[in-house]
Amino acid sequence: MMGKDFFGFRIVEDLQKLGRDIQKDELTYHHKRVLVSKEFTFDAAHHLHCYDGKCKNLHGHTYKVIFGISGFVDEIGLVIDFGEIKEIWKEEIEIQLDHRYLNETLPKMNTTAENMVVWIYEKMRDSLKKRAGTYNDVKVEFVRLYETPTSYAEARREWMEVE
Repeated sequence: MMGKDFFGFRIVEDLQKLGRDIQKDELTYHHKRVLVSKEFTFDAAHHLHCYDGKCKNLHGHTYKVIFGISGFVDEIGLVIDFGEIKEIWKEEIEIQLDHRYLNETLPKMNTTAENMVVWIYEKMRDSLKKRAGTYNDVKVEFVRLYETPTSYAEARREWMEVE
């Protein structure tokens, strides 16, 4: 049953039901690798060493991180639950970044966007590997770290991983 039309909107009266209208083996539409993406922001302070410019002084940014994660869909058509990406971000990565002095909380490095994006890439990659078996060959394809709205550094799997 299609439902009734109210002011150009259709009210669904009979939701599709598993086992009646669609079978479990129909939930996966394809068997292709797909990229999913999720982004987050965090605020942090840092300064650069051996740098002759304003960034040698303590200052802060609102960073934006974008993850691109690929894999093959599972039996219900998911590569990875977006909630799982968020859980990894919150529990294993963001806690070391958000509202922190990065020179203190990150491993010893100059806290450039170029160094930080590799660290973030490795943390997400390692966290997904710990959950291996849950997903079908899931890989971090890229991490993009925006230091300002117009400036970013990026780490890509083809540059990072030799398989």
